[in-house]
Amino acid sequence: MPTVRPTSLPIVAPAPRWPHRALDVAALRATGWCPTPFRDVVLKVHQRCNLACDYCYVYEMADQSWRTRPLLMEPHIARAAAGRMADHARTHQLDSMRLVLHGGEPLLAGAARLDEVVGAFHRAFDGLGRLDVQMQTNGVLLDEATLKRLHARGVGIGVSLDGTPADHDRHRLRANGKGSHAEVDRALLLLASEPYRASFAGLLCTVDPTTDPIACYEALISYRPPALDLLIPHANWSAPPFRPDGSGPAPHADWLIAIFDRWYDAPRQEVAIRLFEDVLALVLGGTSQSEQVGLSPVAVVVIETDGAIEQVDSLKSAYQGACDTGLNVLRDGFEAALDHPGVAARQIGLRALGDDCLRCEVRDVCGGGHYAHRYRASDGFRNASVYCADMLKLIRHISARVAADLTRLSATGAA
Repeated sequence: MPTVRPTSLPIVAPAPRWPHRALDVAALRATGWCPTPFRDVVLKVHQRCNLACDYCYVYEMADQSWRTRPLLMEPHIARAAAGRMADHARTHQLDSMRLVLHGGEPLLAGAARLDEVVGAFHRAFDGLGRLDVQMQTNGVLLDEATLKRLHARGVGIGVSLDGTPADHDRHRLRANGKGSHAEVDRALLLLASEPYRASFAGLLCTVDPTTDPIACYEALISYRPPALDLLIPHANWSAPPFRPDGSGPAPHADWLIAIFDRWYDAPRQEVAIRLFEDVLALVLGGTSQSEQVGLSPVAVVVIETDGAIEQVDSLKSAYQGACDTGLNVLRDGFEAALDHPGVAARQIGLRALGDDCLRCEVRDVCGGGHYAHRYRASDGFRNASVYCADMLKLIRHISARVAADLTRLSATGAA
């Protein structure tokens, strides 16, 4: 693949530690670049969590801002956020937006408060485009009374589950060291049953290369989820990922490839897996919907419990304050966030990549990998992903499978 060298990034002043903050957004706009409007709003309705997962980027990694923020989002903050979101939809004539209730653990806010928050957003969107509402939860507090209320509001519910009971309980623990799988299993059996199944949005699983990938996959699909998100643990060059001894240079890819082959070879699709579907789409010349791969602009904004407007919260894995914009829904609209250099850096595609990524054969599929995984304290984010070897191996494998199938179909004259 020939190297395409993008136009040099407009820089306000040297910023060796955090180069994304040095982007001159006005100069970028002058080149014809326009920001992509936000489509997803992540609302941190509760700042704390009832689990102590050992890989959690919010509580266990560099940014510890949760310690100084209000425990619970107050109603006036939620109403202000709803107004800002509706204004953004109106300004950009968006036909739909998505609200994601998040935390911490959003169910700690209680069913009544969640119902109140969702109601405020629906009222703000009255007469505008479609508002999709989802929630990401660890599932521990999801009982039938709460589920009935969320289901009535049309809230889609995603649950975090790390495979088999033993594998899940190795990482997703209570503060007292007790595992949470039994409670999550109870919640998932309820969520997967009628009439609540329509609210089941999917499962989120964090990759652990020390586990059996097929056992993990089979445990996940046993709940018949409509979708799976397989997420590589957040890490970077200054806080490298764990790699098991003797596992080789790309253990996360090896784990994912085992599941990909099982999923790809199944006689019918067992579940939608976003990472695999995005890579397949990119290999075939399409676009991605995920932060993990591709060069599509990131169109997500986060609202913290105090109303702070922040960048995607995975950046908390990099350094203290990495998500900050200095904006707040009580005084600022989302348009101001679109002009923030950190947001622009997630939307400018090739121009945000370092030289190694620009020269790479899978550049347009990988897209440099997850932005947070590129961070190094000495020079910021303009690096290859710390999972570069894993991304390269996974993409090459999927590309080879697709190429072989296309060749076979072409040889047999199949459509």
